[in-house]
Amino acid sequence: MNTLIFNGSPRPSGGTARMAAALSEMLPGQTQIVDAYRCGVSPCTDCRWCWTHDRCAIADPMQALYRRISDADCIVIASPIYFAELTGPLLSLASRLQYFWTARRFRHTEVLAPKRRRGAVLLTDGGEGVCEPAMAMAKRLLRVMGADFSGSVYFSGTDQLPAPLERLPEEIVRQLGALAETLRASE
Repeated sequence: MNTLIFNGSPRPSGGTARMAAALSEMLPGQTQIVDAYRCGVSPCTDCRWCWTHDRCAIADPMQALYRRISDADCIVIASPIYFAELTGPLLSLASRLQYFWTARRFRHTEVLAPKRRRGAVLLTDGGEGVCEPAMAMAKRLLRVMGADFSGSVYFSGTDQLPAPLERLPEEIVRQLGALAETLRASE
């Protein structure tokens, strides 16, 4: 199983990163975690090059990520929730998925390999409990990447835990295990 996890957290040892790492360890095969804050992917500039060309005009690490998305069996969106939404750097990276949409819309081609991909969402927040907008956006991004939503884990109330977070609560680990089982069963 080839899994690609997009991590939208700025904190390498925070709740989101720990959930992504824990899920990665529970899944068989290869897993790559893409750090949206440090991966060097520029946002879409709406230059519209991809409307008529079979690639994005921006030459950066996203070119390799397009291939990894196409090859992936499982894609996971992991993010803290900032003002009810995914983090800015994750959305900035995701703006480059416009390439997939324009290929379908304007060039009437599919650039993704024809295969079934499974998708999952991992969200954390400091306790307001508003996850619906972030969840809806994450599901939309999964659809653009050709992944069917298989499940999610929502870790709320992280502001009530000691920092740095030494380990995930057992209930979150249990939920991650159930999600991993769902993703494995879909193989």
